[in-house]
Amino acid sequence: MKKQEKFNILVINPGSTSTKIGFFVNEQPQDVVNIHHEAEELSGFRSVLDQSDFRKKAIYDHLHKNYPEVHFHGVAARGGLIQPVPGGVYLVDKDMLEDLRNAAIQHASNLAAVIGQEIAKEYGVKAYIMDPVIVDEMDAVARYSGHPDIRRSPIFHALNQKEVARRYSLSMGKKYTSLNLIVCHIGGGISVGVHRRGKVVDVNNAITGEGPFTPERSGALPAMDMIKLIQSGAIDFPRALAMLQGKGGLVAYTGTSDVEEIQRRIRSGEKNLEEILDAFVYQIAKEIGAASAVLKGKVDGILITGGVAHDTRIVRKIKSYVSHIGQVAVYPGEHELSALASGVYRVLTGKEKVRNYAASIIKRP
Repeated sequence: MKKQEKFNILVINPGSTSTKIGFFVNEQPQDVVNIHHEAEELSGFRSVLDQSDFRKKAIYDHLHKNYPEVHFHGVAARGGLIQPVPGGVYLVDKDMLEDLRNAAIQHASNLAAVIGQEIAKEYGVKAYIMDPVIVDEMDAVARYSGHPDIRRSPIFHALNQKEVARRYSLSMGKKYTSLNLIVCHIGGGISVGVHRRGKVVDVNNAITGEGPFTPERSGALPAMDMIKLIQSGAIDFPRALAMLQGKGGLVAYTGTSDVEEIQRRIRSGEKNLEEILDAFVYQIAKEIGAASAVLKGKVDGILITGGVAHDTRIVRKIKSYVSHIGQVAVYPGEHELSALASGVYRVLTGKEKVRNYAASIIKRP
């Protein structure tokens, strides 16, 4: 029997108003498309999960039109807000689907495995997720917040962080599991992960109010001042949440989350905005410095990724703060589709063992 040499892999990555899909042969992209969904279409659904059939039809329409004869050997889906697990490739199964359908936080990523499983069944293959945002490999000491009623837990750009860490390791001729790396993802949210020999042993929670302020999130606000604002009646609970997510950070200071627009306004004479961008860089650099302390100064590389990493001026300023810590490498944008395809390809070729979701769930205190 001839050994399978080429694997066709379908990758699914839903966003809030679009569904990005990729057709890969082994690890090479053949087609990547971002299917846009009109806000009016999505507004008719009561919940994110109710969009499942609508988005699946959009995917099928593209596949049937462009690749009617292609048989897929596996489906790679972005991991949603399931229970905490270590990094790796996971088989989509009934336990995972049950947790996604009952997830406390509604997010478009929760759709990926649900849609992926249904499409995989049509092709008679399996669906997988990889390195979901709730990857938890934190050291025990990193979980302490300062009060026993609150435990630190990670939500971060695990998929992209681990992908660029693997790429950097390969470029250095080393294994990811042999290096100490700091990976800084700078997008709408910012996460700075401490990768110690293949595990993210500490990272700021990019959603709940930790780390640097971002283009649209406030990061770690002084807790007492926030309590006083709420207690005084100046803001209510929904507005407090908005300050943390969506209307904090650069949006609050400048009215926009677009770093390039802020740069243009500075060049046009709004010099007061320069200090705000300097503070943005300063907080990111300070978080990288804190991450280096976790590694006791033994840093094999600092990797900067995410959409804002396209801005060479921002990157140059960050380097001016942290280049003494270790070599800095830049991977602009996100590499999630490629990461998902590569993970499933490793499983299909036997280079990586697929994980069982229920058996891997981390029981937090």
